[in-house]
Amino acid sequence: MWRTILIFGGILAVAAFGLQWLEYQLLARTHPGELYIVLLALGFMGLGVWAGSRLFPRQPVGEAFVVNARVKETLGISEREFEVLGLLAAGRSNKEIASQLHVSPNTVKTHVAKLYGKLEVTRRTEAVMRARELGMLQ
Repeated sequence: MWRTILIFGGILAVAAFGLQWLEYQLLARTHPGELYIVLLALGFMGLGVWAGSRLFPRQPVGEAFVVNARVKETLGISEREFEVLGLLAAGRSNKEIASQLHVSPNTVKTHVAKLYGKLEVTRRTEAVMRARELGMLQ
């Protein structure tokens, strides 16, 4: 029984492969220009992926980001302000930060204002960008 099933499956596989090959031959004869363009595009795509992987290597996943504590101490940023800065970087609003840290929104505004002064910026995005430049955020 199994032998019959395997023989029949093999015959069907060979027949399917033959039909696919004939279909490719028909396609190659009726649309040679498009086929060459597709093959050229696939070649350039492969070259681009290879060049991208060589020019822009990924950082290993196992490496953890280390906060630049010296900059943090030099600027006088407290632990609470650093927590607020991390939540700012995550895109949280003042209300969301306040509820997560269990403080009032006015306290969050005070921390944000102090961060602006210490980082010498005027907006949230600038604060996050400056902190990343200084190595305090990833």
